[in-house]
Amino acid sequence: MKKRKHVISLKDLSPQETLDIINRGIEYSEGNVVQGEQLKGKVIGIYFKKTSTRTRTAFTTAALRLGAQVIAYGPNDLQVNTGETMDDTLAVLSRMLDGLVLRTAESPAILRAFANQERMSIVNAMTEDEHPTQALADLTTIKQHFGKLSGLEIVYLGEGNNTTTALALGIAKFPNMKISFFTPQNYNIDPMLLNYAKEEAAKRNTVIEEFHDLSNLPKRADIVYTTRWQTTGTTKPDANWRELFEPFTVTQELMHQFPNAIFMHDLPAHRGDEVEASVIDGVKSIVFDQAENKAHSAKAVLEWCMR
Repeated sequence: MKKRKHVISLKDLSPQETLDIINRGIEYSEGNVVQGEQLKGKVIGIYFKKTSTRTRTAFTTAALRLGAQVIAYGPNDLQVNTGETMDDTLAVLSRMLDGLVLRTAESPAILRAFANQERMSIVNAMTEDEHPTQALADLTTIKQHFGKLSGLEIVYLGEGNNTTTALALGIAKFPNMKISFFTPQNYNIDPMLLNYAKEEAAKRNTVIEEFHDLSNLPKRADIVYTTRWQTTGTTKPDANWRELFEPFTVTQELMHQFPNAIFMHDLPAHRGDEVEASVIDGVKSIVFDQAENKAHSAKAVLEWCMR
């Protein structure tokens, strides 16, 4: 039996593997692939313990369009809720499924336990620390839009969350890029993961920085990116957190500082919080192309894992 591959963290993928998935996602997005045979005969489990619109739909439709069959599990569907051990659950699922796409608010360590077998591919559809398939879809969208990754500069405003971690880890794999994260004090990116990304980036002349003061905004940007302030599965420890976040709203005034920049958002969006409606609904916004590419990137991820 051929050993399965997994996408648990972008730390696990080589730069070439990451680029292969991105390029394949672009091929799917541009309609250059005949679909239907890639995963024919495979059965994919979709297990989401937390809410999802785009990621769950993306992986479900991706599996179906590539010829697989799908079993969907909700947060209360498996016997782990009645006391069965995760090891026993895993032993059963790995003998019946070819792949399992999993969203949980827990540590990625549980996914690594899931991946400690050779029968079933595991795809991280978001954990507490990282959202790798979001970053893969984002990089697919960016490369498709600009025709390149090298030389691009990104400004991110908002919370340091699992999307920002994944962006840092993904961008660190490519040369001559720059991303500047602007996060509220005490809502920063995980320092260990950020430092790891910085070290990897430095090997490729890529710059990853984090600031808490908007006076450090760069003079140029190709992309302005934000995420919603209330990340799925998290709460804010400060009662006045909105006051801390308000300066990091993406406004038309901020976008005017970067006249050539496009706007990206991983959605769902809360207009009037992290972004003004005129920005996300404006001509510079590519958020729905970005959302659509989650499905095309999901095809590339599933194909890479299981072929």
